[in-house]
Amino acid sequence: MNDAHLHMIVNHFPIVGPILGLLVLIGGLFFKNTPIKNTAYFLFITATVFTVFSMTTGEGAEEIVEDMPTIGHEIIHNHEELAEKFAIIMYLLGAVSVIGLITNIKKHSKANFFSYAILVISIVAVFFSTKVGTSGGEIRHTEIRPEKAFQNLNVESPE
Repeated sequence: MNDAHLHMIVNHFPIVGPILGLLVLIGGLFFKNTPIKNTAYFLFITATVFTVFSMTTGEGAEEIVEDMPTIGHEIIHNHEELAEKFAIIMYLLGAVSVIGLITNIKKHSKANFFSYAILVISIVAVFFSTKVGTSGGEIRHTEIRPEKAFQNLNVESPE
C-alpha cells in the first residue's frame, strides 16, 4: 500500500466529517441538548485527526500521480493550496471542539459561547471541504473538471 492509496482511504472523513458534525451541532443547538453537541464536537475532533493523516499522505500521493498523463502539476498544486488552507481551519475546529467538549463536561459558563464559535468555524470548514473535495476529485475524475483544465493539459475534453 503506497501513499496514494493511503491518501484515498483517509481523505474522505475530513471532508464528510465537518458536514455531518455541522448538522449534528445544529440539532444540538436547536434542541438545547449538550450530549448532541458533544457528539458534534467528537465528530469534528475525529475529522481533524483524519486531516492530519490526509495531509501526511498527500505529499507522497502527489509524487506518485503528478507525472501521470492527464494529471498535470497545476491541478495538483491547486488541490494542495486549498488543502493547506482547509487543514488550518480543521486544526482550529478540532482545538476549539476540544475546548467546547471540556467546557460542556465541566458545565462551564462559557460552554454556550464555544457552541456558537464552533458553529461559525464549522460553517467555514464545510465551505472549504467542498472546495478541497472537488479539487481532489478533479485529479483523477476528469469528468468533473472544468473545460479550462483540459485546455491547460492540451487534452481534449471527454464531452
